[in-house]
Amino acid sequence: MDIMETIRDQIESNPIILYMKGSPNQPQCGFSARSVQALMACGERFAYVDVLSNAEIRSKLPEYANWPTFPQLWIKGELMGGCDIITEMAESGELETLVKEAAATES
Repeated sequence: MDIMETIRDQIESNPIILYMKGSPNQPQCGFSARSVQALMACGERFAYVDVLSNAEIRSKLPEYANWPTFPQLWIKGELMGGCDIITEMAESGELETLVKEAAATES
């Protein structure tokens, strides 16, 4: 499978997916750590991909998403953005609403 197809499949198969550096238990950068904290505060499960352990995804996802940095949060197939946007959405309550809706459609 082509890497772009793999990325598309990951995004379409997971209602909430975070492309990050490291894992939720061991984030490898402050931006990923803050993003994970915001997502975990919503209380729903989410998928993640460690871009540090997958060089192909790390190099091609910015092209696929037209978004240059990590982390990247995708909800229901739509790119929400990076750490600053995730943090702002969490502070406004919008993140929890979107995450709960996405999790509910999965069940």
